[in-house]
Amino acid sequence: MTTAPLPDEVHVEVIETSSLGDRSYLATDGELAVVVDPQRDVDRVLALAGRLGVRIALVLETHVHNDYVSGGLELARLTGADYAIHAADEVPFRHLPLHPDDELEVAPRLRVRAVATPGHTFHHLSYVLLHDDRPIGVFTGGSLLYGTTGRTDLLGEEHSEELARHQHASAHKLADLLPQGARIWPTHGFGSFCSASQASGESSTIGEQWAVNPALSLGEQDFVETTLAGLDVYPAYYAHMGVRNAAGPEPLDLRAPTRADATELAERLRRGEWVVDLRSRTAYVAAHLTGTISLGLDGPMATWLGWMIDWGAPITLLGETPAQVADAQRELARIGIDAFAAAATGQPAELAARPDQLTSTPVAGFPELAAALSGAPGDLPGPDVVLDVRTNNEWNDAHVVDAVHVPLYELPRRLAEIPAGTVWVHCGSGYRATAAASLLESAGRTAVVVDDQFATAGQAGVPLATG
Repeated sequence: MTTAPLPDEVHVEVIETSSLGDRSYLATDGELAVVVDPQRDVDRVLALAGRLGVRIALVLETHVHNDYVSGGLELARLTGADYAIHAADEVPFRHLPLHPDDELEVAPRLRVRAVATPGHTFHHLSYVLLHDDRPIGVFTGGSLLYGTTGRTDLLGEEHSEELARHQHASAHKLADLLPQGARIWPTHGFGSFCSASQASGESSTIGEQWAVNPALSLGEQDFVETTLAGLDVYPAYYAHMGVRNAAGPEPLDLRAPTRADATELAERLRRGEWVVDLRSRTAYVAAHLTGTISLGLDGPMATWLGWMIDWGAPITLLGETPAQVADAQRELARIGIDAFAAAATGQPAELAARPDQLTSTPVAGFPELAAALSGAPGDLPGPDVVLDVRTNNEWNDAHVVDAVHVPLYELPRRLAEIPAGTVWVHCGSGYRATAAASLLESAGRTAVVVDDQFATAGQAGVPLATG
């Protein structure tokens, strides 16, 4: 399917938040712009508008977001733009209430039309971008994604089937309404847990979705059953996002946390607080402070920390440089974690109050695990337990025979359930396994990280089962 080219004067810029699997958008005619679904750190949006030399005249939300704190209210305040959300969403702050089929002018030849597309939420809106009254694309939020749709259980399981039926109807509504060459610009689906299943591709059109999207190729009942059967759990911090967005998020504060010295770090670790090591897992396993938790910035740190932590618990950030700490602050602020107990920078040896605080974690691959399971001698302590910390859906697809399954997001509360002995822990690639090993070590357990691709486990000789 050929993608219809955008008019020369129209540009749609993507503002990627890959750590959360989301996208925001800025569409402009070269002078005025509309922003759709901005993340909380709106300085990125303002910088983009400045580089383009455009003025933001309108800010739109497709829905009240459950996976991040919105920056829409603050962006509108800073720019003087109108801030538009669905009229049915009752919020206490000043906004422009939108009804389905309302049209708003962005620029003399550029408008947006609100289209009711319930499914991801009850009041979800998509926005058709019109140039000289011709639809050229649609901002679909959590409705029609690339090869999938937004999940339908975020408002509670009791609503998930009803919303799945709405989602199917909304996908068809958009597909019937728009020309096949019209582009779709979804907010979710790039690794976000708001997606019902894994999205595919970096761009798409309505015509392409007719060919690949189950919402358009399956009948309603088949779509509903398939969608509901495929839903896995979503991050626990989602419970706080919708409430905060409906109340009106406060402006972002990225001032540096209080600096902690080695003595304070040791005390916080003694108390069992969350002291998060932001370095790569390779650096972590080589050397780290005992009791720190590995959640490197090279992976979805904010998602996993926000999922595992008791909301409001004190957090201390450890980075090699102040820039790493600042990056972590930004990532965590996007999910509403703003306050930090402290921060420190440097190498582990510089941050240790005593030499005995330093430790390392042994690492293996799946070939070593296969050999150890077969009883072959090796340099590492053999596995008394193989721990799989992947999600339920990953486990059901395939898993190591006789492994113990505790998803990473449940591990902090279920550490006591892990059988005694040396634990070899794996995930899909190594990031979650390293985080899990750090949690185990903090509880006094001996762990070996299987830092390897699970897709290679069978080829390496590891016995696998399914279901």
